[in-house]
Amino acid sequence: MIMLDAISPIDGRYRNYTEPLVKFFSEEAFMKYRVHMEGEYLIALSQVQGIGLRKLTKTEIVGIRELAKQFSAKDAEAIKEIEATTNHDLKAIEYWMKSKLKETTLANAIEWIHFGLTTWDATNIPYALMLQDALQEVLIPELEKIAASLKFKNVPMLARTHGQPASPTTFGKEMAVFRNRLQRQLEQLKQWKALAKLNGATGNYNALVAAYPKIDWIAFSKKFIRSLGLEPNLVTTQIEPYDNFAELFDTLRRINSILIDFNQDMWRYISDEWIIQKAIAGEVGSSTMPHKINPIQFENSEGNLGLANALLNHFSQKLPISRLQRDLSDSTVLRSIGSAFAYSMIAYHSLQNGLSRIAINETAMREALVAHPEVLAEAIQTILRREGVPMPYEKLKELTRGKQLTLEDLRKFIENLEIDQKIKEELLTLTPETYVGLAEKLAQY
Repeated sequence: MIMLDAISPIDGRYRNYTEPLVKFFSEEAFMKYRVHMEGEYLIALSQVQGIGLRKLTKTEIVGIRELAKQFSAKDAEAIKEIEATTNHDLKAIEYWMKSKLKETTLANAIEWIHFGLTTWDATNIPYALMLQDALQEVLIPELEKIAASLKFKNVPMLARTHGQPASPTTFGKEMAVFRNRLQRQLEQLKQWKALAKLNGATGNYNALVAAYPKIDWIAFSKKFIRSLGLEPNLVTTQIEPYDNFAELFDTLRRINSILIDFNQDMWRYISDEWIIQKAIAGEVGSSTMPHKINPIQFENSEGNLGLANALLNHFSQKLPISRLQRDLSDSTVLRSIGSAFAYSMIAYHSLQNGLSRIAINETAMREALVAHPEVLAEAIQTILRREGVPMPYEKLKELTRGKQLTLEDLRKFIENLEIDQKIKEELLTLTPETYVGLAEKLAQY
């Protein structure tokens, strides 16, 4: 359902596109991930010999995990009520968990919740999990759909370099360029592994060591973080320094830049009428010009990718910088990660909608190609070079540059060359439609 009173289009106009991200980046989701982290930490502490927390029963462990599994909007509201007093979001979660467990057999264990930790221990881990889960469950599958859609027929097509007619290609090969670029970045995205830290207020395990100096807290930290599916960063300040997050954001930004490039090319192909947009019953293109079918899906995608990249760029530039051992300027920035993902998702959906509405105008593509026989000048001068003909480039330059040529003009030029008849016949077989090199083969890569 579209929320008409939402300030952001992410939660309003485009809610249908961004809905899958709610369970990762909403305020309620953030709370749930934090409850999960704190619960798993309590369980992990109970399994360490030599500290005062008793070993928990299987039933108690299940009960702790149920706090996160059964976490609801009502629970989130209860935490917000506590936060209204504490003015500290993580402390509110700690108090809520204690209130839930104090009426159970875990009443004598509740002071071990958040034991020896700093807020950012219980914050960086949830963020790492949120990012990792959102990537695997939502963004990567969407990008794989786009990549799979970029397979098109090898229709011969006039290429343009500097906006001018250039050596012919095929539409299928040009789409393969984008597919390969996207797939390369996707592989990097899939290999990304989130780092996390669990080492106290300034990264030295101070409180934990003071309480239990004989415990190997570094080994504990490693084991705990890896049990959550993350990789430990052992040497930090109060915060995990976000270089790892920046690597992810930069990869996403590159992906989005590739798709901006794609949207702009598609816009041009539609403008040239090489790509036809299908008319959808009931839709209106212009409020005053009834004939129009605007390329709004690709335009919408381009705009939202730009918004996403502006945020992703800021994240990469800002988050790795922190004054001394900690300042809080990162906290409010991190809360907008979901917005960057959401703008990206809107763009990916719009792009896919655009692709579902197009067809290749083979006739227009061939007509544009045939109208520019001068693109054969490259082939002709190259073959003449092969045969040792003097200054072939200059001869073709004089014939073609800045002039409107026909195939007949090229044929006359070839016939008048002082070369072997066999070479003339070879040159005369050249046509713009067949002069595509290995484009068809390359489109399969």
